[in-house]
Amino acid sequence: MNILVLHGPNLNLFGRREPHIYGHTTLAEIDARIGRLALELDVTVQTLQSNHEGALIDFLHEHIDDAHGALVNPAGLTQHGVPLHDAIKAMPFPVVEVHMSNIAAREPWRSHSIISPAVRGTVQGLGPQSYLAALRGLVEIVRENKK
Repeated sequence: MNILVLHGPNLNLFGRREPHIYGHTTLAEIDARIGRLALELDVTVQTLQSNHEGALIDFLHEHIDDAHGALVNPAGLTQHGVPLHDAIKAMPFPVVEVHMSNIAAREPWRSHSIISPAVRGTVQGLGPQSYLAALRGLVEIVRENKK
């Protein structure tokens, strides 16, 4: 099973950017945790962080035929990423939206996600554990769909 993990704009700054919201865990540490859990779950993961919406969309398109699911933290594209929303809807596999913070508990303009209607589910507010909970759930969904 091949799972894609997409990290949106500015997430390369995890550990440095607003640590009172996102904590001190770096993106490299998050990806390492995801990799360890993927081994435990017997799946492969391919990760991409980009500050450019088109690169995230291209990554999805490149893997439309070989991925079984995806985790997407759209970051700043959450509220405005119409092209990313459309790309996610075009995927033949389930996608889970991930946020380290609880976007509903932040600034009012952050509380609405344009991405959420395109995904299977959302995991948010658990810090780095959001990614791990989302990966566990996504793998279970894919395995159940194969039955």
